[in-house]
Amino acid sequence: MSTTQTSKIEIRKATSSKISAVDFENLSFGAVFTDHLFECDFKNGEWQTPVIKPYAPILMDPSSKVFHYGQAIFEGMKAYKDENNDVWLFRPDENYKRFNNSAVRMAMPEVPEAIFMDGLNELLKIDQEWIQRGNGSSMYIRPFMIATGPGVIANPSDEYKFMILLSPAKSYYGGEVKVIIAEHYSRAANGGIGAAKAAGNYAAQFYPTNLANKDGFQQVIWTDDATHTKLEEAGTMNVFFRINDTLMTAPTSERILDGITRKSLIAMAEKEGLNVDVRPVLVSELVEAAKNGSLKEIFGAGTAAVISVIKGFSYQDVYYEMTPIENSYASLLKEKLTSLQNKLSEDTFGWTVKVQ
Repeated sequence: MSTTQTSKIEIRKATSSKISAVDFENLSFGAVFTDHLFECDFKNGEWQTPVIKPYAPILMDPSSKVFHYGQAIFEGMKAYKDENNDVWLFRPDENYKRFNNSAVRMAMPEVPEAIFMDGLNELLKIDQEWIQRGNGSSMYIRPFMIATGPGVIANPSDEYKFMILLSPAKSYYGGEVKVIIAEHYSRAANGGIGAAKAAGNYAAQFYPTNLANKDGFQQVIWTDDATHTKLEEAGTMNVFFRINDTLMTAPTSERILDGITRKSLIAMAEKEGLNVDVRPVLVSELVEAAKNGSLKEIFGAGTAAVISVIKGFSYQDVYYEMTPIENSYASLLKEKLTSLQNKLSEDTFGWTVKVQ
């Protein structure tokens, strides 16, 4: 293993690569990781020297506060390689901003931009051979931070570990998705941490999602905690509804994550001249639209799948099947966004950033 120093990042390169053992045509999402990872510790009130080192397990004290009080946040983002073998990030400034917003909400230290961005760029350069070309191929990026300070007293940690992992990815196909609208369980509540990308938000979804799975549904459309009358998110994604020719989605709030794919799709839809209405969407109007035939589409939006089409939904034990349509907004917007991300079309928004 060789050690060098670049841009104040200590770099310890792996002596050999495991890339030859990877079947890039048959990747399970988030299961394969590259040769290296980025790591930087927060101790004694300041960030330490960051390091890029071979991917390996980490050793932690059993009393580390992440295990007991759940101080853990993360981001999901992607990098793409164009036909010239240049590597591009998609709106990394938005991920960085949201990461630190999550950190503040969870009483964790903010990560300096130089550590986040320089570490990410250097890591991608070192493992760039793992990024495959072509629409449908990408590098999924997982920045995360956990509380590592020891002790089981219930207060914020004074030590943290910030890391970045890289996982090569192919197109994420979830198949036909049927959902159930939540009538009891909620993803988040006013005053809570729904707007933070905190690990606990996802853990809390597993149980009601498992209940939905047992009934033959893949995901849950979450409703507001107070009345369960407003539609909010679908599974781990923001959700869009098309009634007649209007595309609707709920506004962000303390309960709803400010999705980067979500805001990108809204901007693209508006540029395409589609009618977009960002407002609270009621369960009652969705059911009525399904009954009278004006409900044309429902789809989720997020980093992993970009867009996931919903085949049908259940509410109060009644299932409403969606009729497939040609020239759907979902297919139009997915094609536009993935082409831009893969540098197959002009980026008129200025969202793509070259890794260099």
